[in-house]
Amino acid sequence: MNLQFTKILILAPHTDDGEFGCGGSIAKFIESGTEIYYAAFSLAEESVPPPFPKNILETEVKAATAILGINPDNLLLYRYQVRHFATYRQNILEDLVTLNTRIKPDLIFMPSVNDLHQDHSTIAMEGLRAFKRSSILAYEMPWNNLNFSTQSFIKLSGAQLGKKVEALKCYKSQSSKDYASEHYIKSLALTRGTQIGVKYAEVFEVVRWIF
Repeated sequence: MNLQFTKILILAPHTDDGEFGCGGSIAKFIESGTEIYYAAFSLAEESVPPPFPKNILETEVKAATAILGINPDNLLLYRYQVRHFATYRQNILEDLVTLNTRIKPDLIFMPSVNDLHQDHSTIAMEGLRAFKRSSILAYEMPWNNLNFSTQSFIKLSGAQLGKKVEALKCYKSQSSKDYASEHYIKSLALTRGTQIGVKYAEVFEVVRWIF
């Protein structure tokens, strides 16, 4: 990598969003020795399909982030009600400010401000407020993005993409979703890699970049 980061914070509205948006990049940064923190703001218990137990996403996110190499102590779980983040906007902002003060991350990964999901939108907007003095990259979620600017690419090796795929396989409760298929995940990485002349990549919007 051309740039070295000491601490990176992943903002995931729900468990698995971070893996979908930047799982390969997480694996790459961890290989380079960067400390990664992963904050998930809902366990989405109301949305868990039967017959899975209501707390299944907590189990799944712990397994998935372990595959990526994230220290269990750096996995931060909150319990905001899914699809109701806007109601708790101020509380979420205060949590984000606390994370900024405590961790002092060099780089933030978060959803795009053009993400249509109401919870993702709240995390994006409050993330801008809390981390306005930090570098911020917004990750791609094509099924939610109304618009998305392909401004920054992170090259991935086959092994790094493989870790992303294996991490997402931990989410058995979410496996029925079309975008959770291994074929889709690899195809998107292949498409983004083709755009920059490599085999695999993940792409991001540059929200703020500070040198």
